[in-house]
Parts: sequence; structure tokens; C-alpha cells
Amino acid sequence: MRIKLKLFATLRDYLPQEAAGNAVEIEVPDDASPNSVLDRFQVPHRLCHLVLINGVYAEPEDRGSAILKDGDSLAIWPPVAGG
Repeated sequence: MRIKLKLFATLRDYLPQEAAGNAVEIEVPDDASPNSVLDRFQVPHRLCHLVLINGVYAEPEDRGSAILKDGDSLAIWPPVAGG
């Protein structure tokens, strides 16, 4: 199945070369979770502060068990600081 992976800010460095901007469509197994996608691209879980599946926040404890569906959008932001 295919999903869209979007990585923002400093996490963009983990996207493959074929990414357009901050997003890429990827093929994932039918049982893929947000954490399995992160592991595939070697994105450290500690850097993934805000994780959204189709715009809905995924709690940290659910990111390993939530199963993605064909056509889903997985968007991830690192912690941010401002002033």
C-alpha cells in the first residue's frame, strides 16, 4: 500500500532523494505503523514530537500499534523552540 510521508523542519534531512519538498509517497507493508515507517528512514523517535495521521494527533504510546491504511498521510514535526 502507499502512504504520503511528510517530515518538517530538521526532520526533512531523513527523507529520500526523490522527495519533493518535505513529502514523498512510499510503499509500506499492510501492517505498517508510524514507528515502523520512522525506523525504515532511521528517524530517531525522540525527535518526533508531533505525529499526525491524516491530521489527527497520534499519542506517543500509540505510534507503534496504530496501523496505517492505503492513502494515509503521516506528518511529523520535531520539537520546536521559539522566543
